Amino acid sequence: MKSIRSLLLGIVALFAACTVGATQDYPNQRVTIIVPFGAGSVTDIMARIIADDLAKRWGQQVIVENRAGLPGTVAAAKAPPDGYTLMLTSNGHTVAGLVNKNLSFDPIKDFAGITRVSSAPLYLITNPELPPRNLKDLIALAKSKPGQLNFSSPGLASTTFIAGALFRKAAGLDLVHVPFKSAPDAVTAVIRGDAHMYFAPINLSKDMAEAGKVITIASATAKRLPEMPDTPTMTEAGLPFVYDSWFGLMTQAAVPRPIVQKINKDVTDSLKSPEVAAKLKAQFVIPVTDTPEEFDKIIQTETAHLAEIFKEAKVGN
Repeated sequence: MKSIRSLLLGIVALFAACTVGATQDYPNQRVTIIVPFGAGSVTDIMARIIADDLAKRWGQQVIVENRAGLPGTVAAAKAPPDGYTLMLTSNGHTVAGLVNKNLSFDPIKDFAGITRVSSAPLYLITNPELPPRNLKDLIALAKSKPGQLNFSSPGLASTTFIAGALFRKAAGLDLVHVPFKSAPDAVTAVIRGDAHMYFAPINLSKDMAEAGKVITIASATAKRLPEMPDTPTMTEAGLPFVYDSWFGLMTQAAVPRPIVQKINKDVTDSLKSPEVAAKLKAQFVIPVTDTPEEFDKIIQTETAHLAEIFKEAKVGN
């Protein structure tokens, strides 16, 4: 009996030693950050900013690999759980299993959160030919024409669709969702008048509003932002509504926790550096950091909340 116990203790000690050794040595080879969005997207740009800084910190090559859509998330989920394949994605990840029941991975169980990296402020924009110029009048118009107004998005698993779905529920509106193949297509639809409204990131909202192509109704932020000081928040405009569109870094659930913790520390240090913060600010996103445990909790809580929203809206397969 003692020999078996000694053997088990020896195995545990050996495993612990190997884990500590692997952590101290991490990374000792190239690290890949998979981005399930196309090249040139905000997510892609953020990934490259972070990858460049981590490469300097780690003394290893850190590359960004664009694999748009579910194939990218599948590739990240199925990669060896050694910490050398990460994924930078949006909070659309929380609804992946809600809009597709035939996934080959579990968005929660197969992934470990490392940290959010940023929050992206969104603004509700409308076509200039739509009469309302403020949130109160827009809601009133929508209520007077149930099922006749719509909002666009790049698809059911997009962060902008989530914003629209939550806004629809918060305001008690009957709005039709019109999905498009990409964010540029969804924005163009509003400009052309093919769609009535869209939740756009601040850089697009600001540029298009200044060009007279859209009307910025209100922001989904907790407070007004200095880049658009004259645009009220939805709460200020009379609807208690705040939506946090985030982007975060993840890896496989089976990656040893010491490695997850190390990546978290190094990424957090990167995000707090003045150089990286300035580059992210230029993309109109706000650096955000969490512990891995906090980020896991955010993912779990949002997934559960959105499951109820999607059920009410009869979204999903």
